[in-house]
Amino acid sequence: MVDDSYDVIVIGGGPAGSTVARYAAEGGANVLVVDGRDPIGSPLQCGELVPTNDEMRRLCPNVPDMDDLFQTPETAISRRSSKMHIVPPSGKPLKFNFDGLVLNRVVHDEALVQLAKNSGANFLVDEYVKSVEGNVVKLRSGKSFQTKIVVGAAGHSDPLRRDYWDEKSLKIPVKFVLMDGDYGDAVELHFGSMAPGGYAWMFPKSSGANIGLGIQKSFSKGKSMNQYATEFISKYEGDISFKGAGSLPMSGTIKTFVKGNYLLVGDAAGMVLPSNGAGITIAMVGGRIAGQVIAEHLKDGIPLTDYEKRWHQQMGKVMRNSKRSFRLGSLLFRLPDSLLNLLFNRLTRGIIWRAVTCRRMFWIF
Repeated sequence: MVDDSYDVIVIGGGPAGSTVARYAAEGGANVLVVDGRDPIGSPLQCGELVPTNDEMRRLCPNVPDMDDLFQTPETAISRRSSKMHIVPPSGKPLKFNFDGLVLNRVVHDEALVQLAKNSGANFLVDEYVKSVEGNVVKLRSGKSFQTKIVVGAAGHSDPLRRDYWDEKSLKIPVKFVLMDGDYGDAVELHFGSMAPGGYAWMFPKSSGANIGLGIQKSFSKGKSMNQYATEFISKYEGDISFKGAGSLPMSGTIKTFVKGNYLLVGDAAGMVLPSNGAGITIAMVGGRIAGQVIAEHLKDGIPLTDYEKRWHQQMGKVMRNSKRSFRLGSLLFRLPDSLLNLLFNRLTRGIIWRAVTCRRMFWIF
């Protein structure tokens, strides 16, 4: 017994899913988004830093119409930052200009949901997808929906990815806190043995900061994630108002995002830049492409695989550079802190910055 039918069902209403829904609905599709959270956006699961639209234009020059895609309301911006400090184990930072927004992530995600609703998308919250069988999406509550296209946008544990894709992604666990206090204006990325194989961060907000880290467990030498998190976070003084955790796919995008009438987007497709952990804006780039292609497919019959082609046109080069930087970084970060301190210097600062911002590190490559 099917309860209702839609052109498109999107599993997960985060930045990726809401953006798919917005653009598919804008193009005339009848869309339902199913999410287990209520409200969507809670609980917080990330570091909350995104580039400004101008910075995104510099980082991802082949992505069009940034201002249409990224309509971040002022209420979702906790702090604007113009500096990024890349910090080696010595604590002596390399300082760079970087225009970033530290978000109130919950407000940000709710705004994306509203944009999708304004375009005509429907949302069903506090409901979990149990399985997808053919063109039927079954919920744990017993409801079933018929659909033409299913989009998996529910992160690294997405049920569509789990059941229909075999490819594995490297997952990096992350832990973070929101801490009260005044931590200046610069966002900080810390590299070294305090976060083996990953990095630690401090992103200042309007009051307090988002402080945390991600590690590769294979680099951790027997220490637990909790130990690394406690040691790094305790370097900062302030009252903790929130503790969060999550997981990021850090091996880059998977080989294919489309199988028949099933599509993956966002974390479910590995749309996180491995060299800096950026996922919110990257997921939205993928979400817009997927939504537009879905609408065109339903209207004019263009193949759904055009989603992959357009992604590679817009983001392929950036993702390749980021993967390359991550692989090199994974080798470098096995080195002792004393050697890392020597490698982070005025002569190498340009190479380091190119790696973090997903450009070619060496012009001969």
